[in-house]
Amino acid sequence: MASSKLSPCLIFLQLIFLLFVINPANAQLKVGFYKDTCPQAEAIVKKVMDQVMKVAPSLSGPLLRMHFHDCFVRGCDGSVLLNSSTGQAEKDSPPNLSLRGYQVIDRVKTALEKECPGVVSCADALAIVARDVTVATMGPFWEVETGRRDGMVSNFSEPLTNLPPFSANISQLISMFRSKGLSVKDLVVLSGGHTIGTSHCSSFTSRLYNSTGSNGTDPTLDSEYIAKLKSKCKVGDQTTLVEMDPGSVRTFDNSYYTLVSKRRGLFQSDAALLDNSETKAYVKLQSAATHRSTFFKDFGVSMTNMGRVEVLTGKTGEIRKVCSKIN
Repeated sequence: MASSKLSPCLIFLQLIFLLFVINPANAQLKVGFYKDTCPQAEAIVKKVMDQVMKVAPSLSGPLLRMHFHDCFVRGCDGSVLLNSSTGQAEKDSPPNLSLRGYQVIDRVKTALEKECPGVVSCADALAIVARDVTVATMGPFWEVETGRRDGMVSNFSEPLTNLPPFSANISQLISMFRSKGLSVKDLVVLSGGHTIGTSHCSSFTSRLYNSTGSNGTDPTLDSEYIAKLKSKCKVGDQTTLVEMDPGSVRTFDNSYYTLVSKRRGLFQSDAALLDNSETKAYVKLQSAATHRSTFFKDFGVSMTNMGRVEVLTGKTGEIRKVCSKIN
């Protein structure tokens, strides 16, 4: 006669299934999340961004980077947008001081609130903007998963330990990406975002004047490139901006990988991609590509992966009315 008791193993499996189904944080990030509640959400964002890119195309890089900086600290919850009256928010932290474009996100959010009050999160607005600035610079289009909710905590110290520094070596980079559930391939693909935008000299001058090579230069950096960078960046320069991908700073393409393969990656973290067999192979693959190869498709996939990091969904968090302050 068969026992009426369930085996411990079967009970365990049923519990796992119930947790997955019932947990409100699961399975709520999806393409078309606002289909019924704000069907024009992405069109509204695109309209604003088309206007912004016409007059301020240099904001494409910073706005793409802002989504990255948001996701790596507390997950993709819009916490990078919060203000602090005492200067203790994420945006006040040194790794985020170079971010620009907060007023653009405010403009996007105002337009969304006008059409659909209290519906679209600031975290989702950031994710959609990141896609739209990529497209605006001739980069790939991907379907953005939405359904994120906004976090209510923003801490000055957390970017210091969660954002990969420009000086990171390959082991540090891999470890930091894996801690966010991202793969080695995601690391090398998302690094390709450096194809657009600029950087302050202070982010890389240690490679020019305070490294282990001749005259304090970084031996992993191409000597001709060193000379060009030194002509632009003097010791202690805190203000000069340098193109991360010289010659195509406003065009999203695979030329970043060509530069890295020639030892002309601007940051130590770029050069580090040549110190791992998997990342090096990807750099070589893309640098040899006569056209876009797989990079555009890969970038959309990795951005989607990053957009899932530690998201708040369901009833967690809130939908901010103003992105710079909690409700």
